Amino acid sequence: MGAFLLSSVVIFVAELGDKSQLMALAFATRFAAWRVLVGIALATAAIHLGSVAVGRLAAERLPTRPISIVAGLAFVGFAAWTLRGDRLSEEDEKAAAGADRRSALASIAAVSATFMLAELGDKTMFATITLAAKEGFLGTWLGSTAGMVAADGLAIAVGRQLGARLPERTIRYGAAALFVVFGAALIVDAALR
Repeated sequence: MGAFLLSSVVIFVAELGDKSQLMALAFATRFAAWRVLVGIALATAAIHLGSVAVGRLAAERLPTRPISIVAGLAFVGFAAWTLRGDRLSEEDEKAAAGADRRSALASIAAVSATFMLAELGDKTMFATITLAAKEGFLGTWLGSTAGMVAADGLAIAVGRQLGARLPERTIRYGAAALFVVFGAALIVDAALR
């Protein structure tokens, strides 16, 4: 249960202000919110399953203390990445604009495919790998998936209520601060062993 909760919170925070939230908002202007969330959930479950497998493989092959130090430094790096912020590329905007409105299956498939491609190499993928190296397989996978879907669902709900005027700067700074806290905790834990 601890891996699920930790992964949910960390990935939720990582997703705040991420381009995936912007994509979720863009898709939600074209499709029903439930279709967007189902597409996100499918893509996230697939990407994070692979990420957790990579993280667990690393944990089995490498000593624990160096993994904790590298994980802590990675979280500090995620903080810097978060501060930099994300924007939708022209390609992402075209994918959202050109998606087919005809059927639920087509819209879910369009959202899922776009999110899978966008998440490859994204900070949430690397954060999931990092968490999986320290935590359990199933809890990390389910938690990271739930955290991402919750953050993107929040973006859709808040974006619709506020006309897509999210306090992006505040969200970015808060998320970066939480990454620094997670990173520092991992580094201190490794140093005390």
